Amino acid sequence: MKKTLLTIALLSSFSTVALANQAGDILIRGGVTMVSPDSGKSAVLLAGADSGLALSVDDNAQLGLNFVYFFDNNWAIELLAATPFDHDIKLHAGDVTTTLADTKQLPPTLSALYYFDTGSAIKPYVGLGINYTIFFDNSFTGTYSEAGFSNLELDNSFGYAVQVGVDYEIDKNWSVNASARYIDISTDATFAVGGDNIGSSSVDINPMVYSVMLGYKF
Repeated sequence: MKKTLLTIALLSSFSTVALANQAGDILIRGGVTMVSPDSGKSAVLLAGADSGLALSVDDNAQLGLNFVYFFDNNWAIELLAATPFDHDIKLHAGDVTTTLADTKQLPPTLSALYYFDTGSAIKPYVGLGINYTIFFDNSFTGTYSEAGFSNLELDNSFGYAVQVGVDYEIDKNWSVNASARYIDISTDATFAVGGDNIGSSSVDINPMVYSVMLGYKF
């Protein structure tokens, strides 16, 4: 009986060592990432005055990528990347909602991660980082372009990001990951109506970003 218990203890210790993150480990993840902006609405100004109109931004899901480098068993640094997210910008006029425009964005985010010691294949972590969101390919829909809306510009955004996540290690190389993060993203939008640059809106996007990924550790 004693020999059996000793064997189990030794096997458990070897399993823990095999599953532990080591300094210099590189983890690459790929999967689905969804950006879900704050559901709040932002006022639209025309010539500096409140127009009574408001904007909001729709959700979008894309291929997400993570690159993680471990300094030791607990600390790591992570870069979040993705294929460009494509968002519809909605215009709210009372009870009527229409699609005003479309924008694409890339939100590269660099975070420091702290992994909690669990001694198992389940590895929860928390993260804190910085984000720089780049907006591009901003355009009005055909209906609004024909109505004289043009020159849509959205400023790039710099802000913080916080996250929680967990890795489940299938073996020493493969793992499954799930994470949720909040990213501070705000942009100033400007546009022209009838050739005059009179439209503007300060949009707090502030999305929750959810990811489910498959990882491989080198």
